[in-house]
Amino acid sequence: MSRLVGLIRHGSHDELGRVLSGRKSDVALNTEGQDEVWALAARLAVAGAAAIHTSPRRRTRETAEILGKALRLDPQDDPALDEIDFGTWAGQGFAQLDGDPAWRRWNAQRATAPSAGGETMAEATARAAARLDALAADGGKPVLCVSHSDIIRGVVCHYLGLSLDHILRFTVDPARICWLSVDGQGGAQLLSLNARG
Repeated sequence: MSRLVGLIRHGSHDELGRVLSGRKSDVALNTEGQDEVWALAARLAVAGAAAIHTSPRRRTRETAEILGKALRLDPQDDPALDEIDFGTWAGQGFAQLDGDPAWRRWNAQRATAPSAGGETMAEATARAAARLDALAADGGKPVLCVSHSDIIRGVVCHYLGLSLDHILRFTVDPARICWLSVDGQGGAQLLSLNARG
C-alpha cells in the first residue's frame, strides 16, 4: 500500500537568496510568495488532499494556511518537517557565510560535514523521511507536507538512494511541489520534481 505525498516548499519571502533564515528567522511570505502559493493552491484544489502537515516556521505556516483555505483543511504543525537546525549559521547572510571554510565544506560534503553546532543533513533527512513513512503507512488520500528546500531535497535523495553530497544538483523553488508515492516501509517513487502543481 502506498500514499501520494506532496512535498511543498514555502513561498518567497524577503530573505530568500540573501540570508540563511533557518530556524532563527520569523520572516513572513512577501506579496510575491503569497501569489505563488495561491496559484499552487488553485491547481491543487482540483485533486484534493486528506491533510496538510507543516513545518512550524512562519513562512511554512503561512503557506500551509493559504493551501488550507483552498482545500478546506486545517494545517497541522509537524516538527519533523522543520527547517534544518543550522546552529550558529542561522540568520547569517550568504555573502558572510561564503567566507567560512566550514560552510563551503557543508555544501560540498553534505553526507558527512557537520553544521555549525546544529544537526547534520543526515539527521534532518532521517526525521523528515521517518515522518513521511508514518504518514504513508495506512495509505489513503494524498497528504501535503509544507517544508523547506534542503529538507525536501534531502528526502528526495534519501528515497532515490542518492548520496546527500548530491543535494545541490537539483532545485526546489518556492511554492513548488515534489510528488512521491511513499510505501510506508522506507521506500518511495519520485513522480515529479519541482512541479507547479
